[in-house]
Amino acid sequence: MTIRIAMEEKETCPAQALLKMLSGKWKPEIFRLAMDGPLRFSGLLREIPGANKQSLSVALKELEETGLLEKTTIKIKPLHIEYCLTNKGRTLIPVLQQLEHLG
Repeated sequence: MTIRIAMEEKETCPAQALLKMLSGKWKPEIFRLAMDGPLRFSGLLREIPGANKQSLSVALKELEETGLLEKTTIKIKPLHIEYCLTNKGRTLIPVLQQLEHLG
């Protein structure tokens, strides 16, 4: 049994799973920016002070894997990639807005 499976079996609180999805160095900030509309990688590098290419790539990939972000290739010139919230991600907007008001 892997450690990840063992940890998932121990999770009994749904909020714990949500917090794990958004935990990480840049994930909350990426999610907050995605609430305003589509994101481009280069835009994220400008918007998030201190972020580097590798850490952003990892965070974006993990947000995709959890189903919160969707990567789309825009085939008009110049060719580029955008990241948008999925339906699942959009359902979390009110939750995160509530958390922002508490903080």
